[in-house]
Amino acid sequence: MDSVEKGAATSVSNPRGRPSRGRPPKLQRNSRGGQGRGVEKPPHLAALILARGGSKGIPLKNIKHLAGVPLIGWVLRAALDSGVFQSVWVSTDHDEIENVAKQFGAQVHRRSSEASKDSSTSLDAIIEFLNYHNEVDIVGNIQATSPCLHPTDLQKVAEMIREEGYDSVFSVVRRHQFRWGEIQKGVREMTEPLNLNPAKRPRRQDWDGELYENGSFYFAKRHLIEMGYLQGGKMAYYEMRAEHSVDIDVDIDWPIAEQRVLRFGYFGKEKLKEIKLFVCNIDGCLTNGHIYVSGDQKEIISYDVKDAIGISLLKKSGIEVRLISERACSKQTLASLKLDCKMEVSVPDKLAVVDEWRKEMGLCWKEVAYLGNEVSDEECLKKVGLSGVPADACAAARKAVGYICKSNGGRGALREFAEHVFLLMEKVINSCQK
Repeated sequence: MDSVEKGAATSVSNPRGRPSRGRPPKLQRNSRGGQGRGVEKPPHLAALILARGGSKGIPLKNIKHLAGVPLIGWVLRAALDSGVFQSVWVSTDHDEIENVAKQFGAQVHRRSSEASKDSSTSLDAIIEFLNYHNEVDIVGNIQATSPCLHPTDLQKVAEMIREEGYDSVFSVVRRHQFRWGEIQKGVREMTEPLNLNPAKRPRRQDWDGELYENGSFYFAKRHLIEMGYLQGGKMAYYEMRAEHSVDIDVDIDWPIAEQRVLRFGYFGKEKLKEIKLFVCNIDGCLTNGHIYVSGDQKEIISYDVKDAIGISLLKKSGIEVRLISERACSKQTLASLKLDCKMEVSVPDKLAVVDEWRKEMGLCWKEVAYLGNEVSDEECLKKVGLSGVPADACAAARKAVGYICKSNGGRGALREFAEHVFLLMEKVINSCQK
């Protein structure tokens, strides 16, 4: 169920939260914060994703690819598409993270070394950000490690803050877990139940469970953060759906997270359509881009059998597969691969050819998938419904794409992207059956 379930609003004089070490620095007051001066601008709500370069677990985890997208990209896409933020920011101390953030359309606050230490808290970084941005009235601190976040969650929380008058709202998930006291030698020699009667263990359907912070986001007004808190004042929780509550920082590993994201993640404003045409650039995607020339001047290329199987699986599922190249490839050599695909070579304008194929089949662009790796593929990658590149694709192609393979061109990238297409098509079919 998507609807928000709010806890009882609570007013506290000493709100609980995550206090910074010592007294937080004095923040500048927003000049728009006064009352009784005529029409006021709506409060400035800023999304802030904290993405430090250092990580004790996975180096540069925040931009490591999860299901073909940099981890931070999942929450940036949700924040930007929600339409509720006047600005979306990434606070970082690392150049690569800055570049990825800008590619997704976020603004970047370069964090100081003082706020980038292992011992620095989230609140330290948020306070530093606010000291540089006096225009911001409310901060939506979104965790980069929550890749199943959806725009609808953010829209409902923004409504709670702006229209229902809450000072802080944070995300929770409902869990049906029985808790027991810890055994401590010399203090407590036996465990005791904390939230159940063992003699009357409730069935799951007879028990509401308990609410746990899931760390997905913390929204707070400026005056609370000025006091050193992210939770307090008139306070409420927002209950997220369990399947959207994925925190890979705490309780889930990368392969499991990828499966969860592919099934429950947010893929953009426009609904996915069933793929009917799959187009692959020959050089650097089907092949590794290497060309060997025999003594009699015959061209020799190599490809991965896994990719040939990927083509076969696509065709068996009813998807038309076509190959394209801007190079004057030997059609005789390509025919020897026995892939049984229509192909065009010596193509100066790939977009024009793919557009012709699309119209010939009576398809919209959303029904086309494209695997490319070069600058000449960029326009096609931007246009189609599903786009992918091998891991070793050029920078321009990587920026234009929705999925970046783990495999290199000619080394299983086509098969990997085909599997991605199958997973998303399963998502499309399931949504149609609901």
